[in-house]
Amino acid sequence: MNTTDNTIQGPRGLAGVVVTDTRLGDVRGREGFYHYRQYSAVELAATRGFEDVWHLMFRGALPTGTAERDAFAAEIAPLRRLPEDVRAALPALARASALAGPLAGLRTALSLLGACSGFRPVYDLGPERRAADVLAACAAVPTLLTALHRLGEGLEPVEPRDDLPHAANYLYMLTGQEPDPVRARAVEQYLISTIDHGFNASTFTARVIASTGADVAACLTGAIGALSGPLHGGAPSRALDTLDAIGTADRIDTWIRERVLAGDRIMGFGHPVYRTEDPRSRMLRDIARGFGGPLVDFAVEVERQVEHILAELKPGRELHTNVEFYAGVVMELCGLPREMFTPTFCTARVVGWSANILEQATDSKIIRPAARYTGPSAPQPVPALD
Repeated sequence: MNTTDNTIQGPRGLAGVVVTDTRLGDVRGREGFYHYRQYSAVELAATRGFEDVWHLMFRGALPTGTAERDAFAAEIAPLRRLPEDVRAALPALARASALAGPLAGLRTALSLLGACSGFRPVYDLGPERRAADVLAACAAVPTLLTALHRLGEGLEPVEPRDDLPHAANYLYMLTGQEPDPVRARAVEQYLISTIDHGFNASTFTARVIASTGADVAACLTGAIGALSGPLHGGAPSRALDTLDAIGTADRIDTWIRERVLAGDRIMGFGHPVYRTEDPRSRMLRDIARGFGGPLVDFAVEVERQVEHILAELKPGRELHTNVEFYAGVVMELCGLPREMFTPTFCTARVVGWSANILEQATDSKIIRPAARYTGPSAPQPVPALD
């Protein structure tokens, strides 16, 4: 609806408003399908490695063979190591962010990395330098996060290894031990499935900042801030906390009904886009079932009963598990500490943000929406002091 001054009144939260064109992918919520460029994201997670999909997002195509894949991996590996000035600052950052956690420390660490690496506004750079900056930032984020976590636990950071792929190296830096291949692959599939997901809050934030021409570190820092919110990336551990709070199968019905009737949100259920089962949840449930065990059995039973209760108490609404529900289960089974669930999500989503930053940087139009003023009518006379 048109209002004054040629503005257009949109829905709250800009839900469904198309703000730009993109070649990076899309989410088709009514179908329960999403894709990276022309490929199903779930199929990519099932058949390819993380570096392959990273190559797809940055360079527009999957590697055509092992030589191209190996060359890209070799390009990334040395970028995992941090500048000395950044390394020296990490103990203080870990202490300062001890209560808030590694994601809060990452915001400062990534800004420092950008400054030490000479990141300049994308507006002033050509495509090659922009691409170099985002590649360096994406490669460094897992190193920064694992170092901040270990320092917070009183442990020394673990140096990255050039011979390990992205997910395995991340787990190695987190634990100090070379990971079991099955668990490394499970985490890799999770990471691939979360690289990008339409114009979510953090991706849109990254693109808004990129539209101002700011440097890559500024764009990514803003995106991390958006991701840290519990209504966005902060839910995997909270979904697992829900399982802990329920405790046993005989408590599911009473516990869920009380909270639904009180108007509380059940973490891990519902999604603003999907009107059917979240395809990421379906994939992660299959991965979890591959591990098996009491936690998986309990999670599957909670999912079954919660969907039944929600269908009864909220008829007509399609409320299914979202990615966070089984993501928490898989990460728990793979030995990740809960405070690292959302940071782990970040190590993948930074690639999607960066691809969006590169795409946005080719458009010189700044993103500048309007707001509807609802305060007292203006102008009114300014009162004099008594």
